[in-house]
Amino acid sequence: MPLRFEKHIEVTSNELIAVDLLAQETGISKQKVKLIMQKGAVWVTKGKKTQRLRRAKKALRQGETVHVYYDKSVLDMAPAEPELIADEGHYSVWNKPYGLLSQGSKWGDHCTITRWAEQHLKPQRVSFVVHRLDRAANGLIIIAHEKNAAAALSKLFQQREVEKHYQIWVHGRFSEQATVDNPICVDSNIDDRTAVSYFSLIKYDVTQDRSLLEVTIDTGRKHQIRRHSAELGFPVVGDRLHGKEGDKEDLQLQAYYISFKCPYSQTQKTFNLLR
Repeated sequence: MPLRFEKHIEVTSNELIAVDLLAQETGISKQKVKLIMQKGAVWVTKGKKTQRLRRAKKALRQGETVHVYYDKSVLDMAPAEPELIADEGHYSVWNKPYGLLSQGSKWGDHCTITRWAEQHLKPQRVSFVVHRLDRAANGLIIIAHEKNAAAALSKLFQQREVEKHYQIWVHGRFSEQATVDNPICVDSNIDDRTAVSYFSLIKYDVTQDRSLLEVTIDTGRKHQIRRHSAELGFPVVGDRLHGKEGDKEDLQLQAYYISFKCPYSQTQKTFNLLR
């Protein structure tokens, strides 16, 4: 069997069961097909709607199309375990560890924070991404459990009504002039979109020649903190993409603080991993 393939199967009868059809068309055992389905690598299209198909015994209908996205490297991944910080019912707040994804792909979603929440929260609820945190980063992330909650929380982020603070370890000795009251500002577009970040020194570790920085951002572009920090000449420790060549550590970037007005209780919610 190839290590990676995709297959699109037209359903020609109303009497077909998902696991049976998939086993027949792919040559994969029914037991393994069930596992692949549970990990989010099987989809079904009905009309204009395509969604993940997890139920092995699902009765398929003529005219539907079943899609299999098999990638052994993705399916073999084991999810890192996040920590539940607060369950607010409509949404939950988690401490996402290094390696756990914010969002899945067509090849699977079993290593995402959203899927973990769906499988482990009680009572069980669907999960929606509100904002993202890089796979290599760790820290606080909010997951919505209703479409209305996802929309309300996303609006807070879009209107910049969510206060977020990060800490990063960078290579080198950062300027002692950069304080919380007088941070260094980087206003540099990312992918042709406005991006503004603020960096201030917390402490310098002379033995390892690295600095601990406090970071806040006005925008949330992809890899913004990592790219802006590297632009200043102080790459984040463990950054494989924008950092120091040969760096073997995990990415030293933590989203440690988040504060916002709850759209349901109208009270200020503040979460701080350093307290």
